[in-house]
Amino acid sequence: MTTRAKLFLGIGILVILFPAGTFSQPDAPPKEAINVTAAEIKAVQQDEIKKHQQTVDEAIKIVDMGKYNLSISVVRRLPLKPGEPVSSVVHFQTAETYIITSGAGTLVTGGKLINPQQSPPDSEGVKILNGPSASGVATGTTKRKVSVGDVIIIPPGVSHTWIDIVDHIDYLTVRPDPDHVLQAGYVNPVLKK
Repeated sequence: MTTRAKLFLGIGILVILFPAGTFSQPDAPPKEAINVTAAEIKAVQQDEIKKHQQTVDEAIKIVDMGKYNLSISVVRRLPLKPGEPVSSVVHFQTAETYIITSGAGTLVTGGKLINPQQSPPDSEGVKILNGPSASGVATGTTKRKVSVGDVIIIPPGVSHTWIDIVDHIDYLTVRPDPDHVLQAGYVNPVLKK
């Protein structure tokens, strides 16, 4: 094979391995800081409490950061009612960071879900909150007491739930979304009023 033929073969292989756009700049992050104010957090939380007597999990904003989306949510959990089953949830593509702002409880993580039930792909939970997820009873878990000021990081694929909540537990959740499964640009409807 001539040198020229080898050159063309090499270029052809590069084009196959690295198609057009491979070397382009990744999506750029915002050029300005994004605010999530205490007033916005409070407004979203109070609206949810008014509707449901507790916040299950309410997204405040989802920001397109270029290479990934970033979601900020506010969550309130109340004690389980006597005899209420303890169900764990696992998010397959999004990690979560909990920043505890009020209350205390026991966070149960890890283990294996028994007969997991997949979340519907078109549900708000998948599109706005957590991405693809499943829930069920978990075995082989770890328990840890948490309270105000604690920060917990839950990697994708790690099941989690709450037990032994004294009165309530409130926390902010930061969810990086590297697969862009969450709705970029989402702003909670309460903040649009």
